[in-house]
Amino acid sequence: MPPLSRADTSVIGRWWWSVDRVTLLALAVLIGIGYVLALAATPGISMRLTDPHTMAMVRQIFFLAMGGGVMLGMSMLSLRQVKLSALGLGIVFFFLTGFTLVHGVEVDGAHRWISLPGFTIQPSEFLRPGFIIITAWLIAESRRTPGFPGKRAALGVFLITALMLKMQPDIGMTFLFTMVVFSQFYLDGMEVKWVGVAAALVVLAFIGAFMFISHVHTRVELFLHPTKTSAYQALTALSAFGNGGMFGLGPGEGQVKHYLPDARADFVFAVAGEEFGLFFCGFIIFVFASIVMRALVRLLAEPNLFVVLAAGGLIVGFGLQAFVNMASSLSLIPTKGMTLPFISYGGSSVLAISIQMGFLLALTRKRHQGDYT
Repeated sequence: MPPLSRADTSVIGRWWWSVDRVTLLALAVLIGIGYVLALAATPGISMRLTDPHTMAMVRQIFFLAMGGGVMLGMSMLSLRQVKLSALGLGIVFFFLTGFTLVHGVEVDGAHRWISLPGFTIQPSEFLRPGFIIITAWLIAESRRTPGFPGKRAALGVFLITALMLKMQPDIGMTFLFTMVVFSQFYLDGMEVKWVGVAAALVVLAFIGAFMFISHVHTRVELFLHPTKTSAYQALTALSAFGNGGMFGLGPGEGQVKHYLPDARADFVFAVAGEEFGLFFCGFIIFVFASIVMRALVRLLAEPNLFVVLAAGGLIVGFGLQAFVNMASSLSLIPTKGMTLPFISYGGSSVLAISIQMGFLLALTRKRHQGDYT
């Protein structure tokens, strides 16, 4: 295949020369790491096609391939198509998230999933990218159209969504949505006094959750006073990092995946630490950090407020999710069931984050002034 010329006016040609290829490469690296760890987190004795562990590995590889395709497809959208896609995505999964409160599958006391033939889906994962674009659109429109109550509408959408997530309950996702909206209002020019008020409200909400929500209280107590029985997963994950040392035990040689129930999902970072070592974990952190910093730097020169708010919200959500997963694996914060983007097991997580980063690539493409619609 001949290399694409800058004079190529096809859809692929225009996309290739306008998309942020550095971020695209970094995301491809994350998908590759996800593939490697899907293999690493599967016990070696389970490599038979009929074994549940093997089937889970095959499904994860399939979702990673599908997610890569979805991300590329979303990255080719125009700004108008991004808005319309996000609006449809947000409306559909807003109602499906509400549906989980009535007919959701209960896991550990939470109703976050909908059971479908052959698989389950977590609607709030898919709601997130649509929600971020919609709130950015509303806030930006309030600037562009005098008298339009966009900021109040964005705040109302957030409060209703946060209430639904709290009722599931999903405190981690509620926190993520809260920080995304806070960052969008901050990027819009929130006054310093309101920044202080918002920060105080977040602290008060955390204190209230600790005092009145039992499972939040339990997790914080286990974080502050861990024991071998009550904080088994966190302590086992820490021992995995210790076993791996600087260079790891080698692919397939780790033991944590045999004893840790969430080795493929919430604690996949511990599998990486045991089998591939400190340097590989540092590389994973570097890739995530480079994606976040690259996006933020590009937004410094972005003239369109909607793009700044939408892309800023998307990258804040992405970076916070990665931080929470890795920090909880290292026992730096209380454990929280939040996946590591593109790396943790889960079809909903992989496809939803693929849509989210596809939106980011579409928003940060180079455009002429007339393309901002």
